[in-house]
Amino acid sequence: MPATAKQSIAMRLFRSLAELPDKLRGGAVSIGNFDGVHRGHARLVERLLSRAKEIGGPPVVFTFDPHPVWILRPDRAPPPLTWPERKAELLAQLGIEAVLAYPTDEPLLSLCAADFFQQIVAEGLAARAVVEGPNFHFGKDREGDPELLRKFCKEHAIMCEIVPPLTVRDEIISSSRIRGLIAAGDIDAANALLTRPYRIRGLVTHGAGRGAKIGFPTANISGVDTLLPGYGVYAARARSGKLDLPAAVNVGPNPTFGEDAFKVEAHLIGFAGNLYGSPLTLDFLARLRDIRPFGSVDELKRQLAVDVARAFEGGSRK
Repeated sequence: MPATAKQSIAMRLFRSLAELPDKLRGGAVSIGNFDGVHRGHARLVERLLSRAKEIGGPPVVFTFDPHPVWILRPDRAPPPLTWPERKAELLAQLGIEAVLAYPTDEPLLSLCAADFFQQIVAEGLAARAVVEGPNFHFGKDREGDPELLRKFCKEHAIMCEIVPPLTVRDEIISSSRIRGLIAAGDIDAANALLTRPYRIRGLVTHGAGRGAKIGFPTANISGVDTLLPGYGVYAARARSGKLDLPAAVNVGPNPTFGEDAFKVEAHLIGFAGNLYGSPLTLDFLARLRDIRPFGSVDELKRQLAVDVARAFEGGSRK
């Protein structure tokens, strides 16, 4: 677990400013997408918590659901790394008391920078401190930047802090950087930049049943609404209700049986039962190998036994 992670606190997820109680207004605020909740976000949250303590108010994150690019340029919208509830959970683990996942729509995106600041920051959140990164933009056409934010904050007697970006190997930690690593299957590098292992969610559906016939039954996962790791076999941690087990996960086709269809199949180590129709989350912990065809079913079974042993070792470390 990264050093930036804290013990989870009581936190609430809100969907509108009207839901936000008065006790969660008048604090320190950070506005952004926070997709993935990576180590750069954690540094920003640390400064947010410091400002909140300084002014004696709550630390609050205002984020967007969906990402504005899904409204403005849906053809260029990247797949998300987290869904709102997961994002709120990760932020709570860093010490955030409230997350507002504001519904992104045309009226919100049409606000000029001055109106966005007045309606959202000054009035809606009643912020007394604002903490942002150097690439923060707000208002229609991204007209607001950190300098304009400082100006508006000064006019409203609101503290303003711009936090320098966090870099690793001379490259800024960003959601887009992590997205590229996950898409390439480099889950180890991606997890090193995140505050928690990368997680997906979906529903268990029926598959071809070949895994069970050769002694390695799998749960087929469908309906995943976040970025999927690149093709490969991974060690993971699977959770469904009270179930919490290590897993070996195949992401991609099954070339040994001549299948080209993309699948996410998880072999839950030590589990025997029926999960059809149940929600399942997978925390990807390590990449084990590439997907490749095998010359025979027996050869495949021998490799799967190796995969399961390695996944058990990796997946047992929660």
